[in-house]
Amino acid sequence: MTVETRESFCRVCHAACPIEVDVDLDDNRIVAVRGVRDDPLFEGYTCIKGRQLADQMHHPDRLRAAYRRAPGGHLEEIASSSALDEVAERLADVVERHGPAAVATYTGTGGYQNSCALETARGFHKGLGSSSFYTSVTIDQPAKTTAPGISGWWGAGFHDFRTADVLVAVGYNPMVSSYGPVGGLQGTNPTTVLRRARDRGLKLVVIDPRRTELATFADIHLQVVPGEDAAVLAGFLRVILTDDLHDVDFCEQWVDGLDRLRAEVDPFTPEVVARRAGIDADDLVAAARMFAGGRRGTLGTGTGPNMAPDSSLTEHLAVSCNIVCGRVNREGDRLESGAFLYPGTPRKAQAIAPRDPRTGARHRFRGLRGYIGEMLCSVISEEILEPGDGQIRALIVSGGNPAVAWPDQELTMRALRDLELLVVIDHRMTATAREAHYVIAPRLSLERADVPHLMDRWFAAPYTNYTEAVVEPEGDVVNEWEVFWGLARRLGIELPTAGGDLAAMEQPSDDDVIDMVYARSRMSTTEVRASRGVIHEDKALVVQPADPDCTARFDVAPDSMMTALNEVVHQRTSAERLSGFDPERYPFRLVSRRLKAVINSLGPELPNLAAKGTTNAAYMHPDDLAELGLADGDLVDITSPTGQIRGVCEGASDVRPGVVSMAHSWGDGSLSDDKVRDIGTPTSRLTSTTAAHDPITGMVVQSAIPVNVTAALVEAG
Repeated sequence: MTVETRESFCRVCHAACPIEVDVDLDDNRIVAVRGVRDDPLFEGYTCIKGRQLADQMHHPDRLRAAYRRAPGGHLEEIASSSALDEVAERLADVVERHGPAAVATYTGTGGYQNSCALETARGFHKGLGSSSFYTSVTIDQPAKTTAPGISGWWGAGFHDFRTADVLVAVGYNPMVSSYGPVGGLQGTNPTTVLRRARDRGLKLVVIDPRRTELATFADIHLQVVPGEDAAVLAGFLRVILTDDLHDVDFCEQWVDGLDRLRAEVDPFTPEVVARRAGIDADDLVAAARMFAGGRRGTLGTGTGPNMAPDSSLTEHLAVSCNIVCGRVNREGDRLESGAFLYPGTPRKAQAIAPRDPRTGARHRFRGLRGYIGEMLCSVISEEILEPGDGQIRALIVSGGNPAVAWPDQELTMRALRDLELLVVIDHRMTATAREAHYVIAPRLSLERADVPHLMDRWFAAPYTNYTEAVVEPEGDVVNEWEVFWGLARRLGIELPTAGGDLAAMEQPSDDDVIDMVYARSRMSTTEVRASRGVIHEDKALVVQPADPDCTARFDVAPDSMMTALNEVVHQRTSAERLSGFDPERYPFRLVSRRLKAVINSLGPELPNLAAKGTTNAAYMHPDDLAELGLADGDLVDITSPTGQIRGVCEGASDVRPGVVSMAHSWGDGSLSDDKVRDIGTPTSRLTSTTAAHDPITGMVVQSAIPVNVTAALVEAG
């Protein structure tokens, strides 16, 4: 065996941890994967998922060819080029009969880990003239993209973690998820980085119904009732504004609506918030004062509050906390991330005026419309099922698993089965792939060139990386961009990118496509390739002065958000507005969570990760289990006002009493949960696209769901 060590970076999730890969050159196989110890940013850190890349690459069930649905209903192998020929022919027919918008794509988390998949999908839509472009962004954190438009934004962004004196983390856990919001702790060696920050004096507040791994480091942990984040943040703002702890000079120069905000949060006294959120009033006050008392630092939210009721309002209040405390980068500050793969637009110390982000095409349901160039996943199933002008008839799924990821699983499965054409690009036969007319097998991460396009804006230093393919592809597999490029060529349409029409190129390489997609990056892709694992302090972004004639100001009290806040004032709990809610029938709240050994639906198929668990257990406080007469490993039926799943209960003292904590995107499309111990269950079956949604983003309530828990009467077969 001839072994050679090659450097790359992991793309299981978006953290982009640099890795050393031992390759058996004789058999073109991965022998081992480990972190790069001398990397200046990660210092050898990798997570358990990334260290399983060899198993992922060489798994016996990995798809290594394309498949099509045969007349008898089974999937049969077909050459990938032939599959694209047939898909293009069928897409042309759909466009001719129904128009371009009848063709939709969905890019899931897997697609986001490929630096060219998303942008080539986006370019395909532009060339086709279809507005039906969907991604996983609108499933779990859409308010992150709409909130800046509602309140306004700061040209140089909020403070970063590297220089923070204080951090407030609302419903996120970067120790497991490898992600934090802008200004928060990222997944770059998170435990070591956090310990160093605590040693230099960082104060940490965590707001979460679980005592998460992050919360164990906190100075103050507010273990809140799920869904009450908006009330808690309104309480924060009341303390800050009542005690005049805000940045007066900054607000006078840059902020409108402060007096109205002060009046609207006035009902959220510490005592009122404490009763609603199930926390101590003195702890709330101490946490708000701790945040306001820091010189630098941010308050940020994660998928917990973003998937819960009042998600847009919660995000607006979080942004407002940062605004009123003046937590923005000022002229002369050096920014944490280099953002090398994005245009070199000057970061100016000035406000950007509010503007309605909802400028996209209109949906046919609930008055919703797209934003940031995307349509809303909360509506896509209805857009597939509802006849008439605008109905979606064909769907291409890139690196996603809608069968278990989209809200309202029963509706999702009906929609997927109603499509005239479903094409899935995936290396696994997922629940969605099993419904497809065509399945196209992609090259996996170590078989392609890439740049760290997601973390490029979030790295904790002006750092970048690049990788070429480190092994040859296994089988008849294609890169995701090859699917959209190949379809565009066959359909005779353009595929616009930053560097021009990709469809005009004859069989480009991965590097050709990277050059086209990132043609406007502030660091040339040639220099990026030469900067593998390098920190460029000399190229750090420095905040520029405001334009002398800038008159833009934040609005911390827009009508839409103050109306939503007023509705919260008159509720006893956030669950009251949910259709069918009855506190006696549904005494528990089910919250979303992350698990260290999986990312969404990826992981349990690999042996070392399966050893960590083959189901998304329903974690509950031991006292709740005892009261219900349950023991670890018992099957339970979990019922919401709109659906039911079966789960495997496990006691967890870090979970607040009255809470069920479960990971999402498990299970399959069967709706029966017969194999719940082996594959888990999708919590999306407990949700409904019509029972509760955010009026701004269309976000379906997928966390803090009112549920009842009972012992299962029959063991799953």
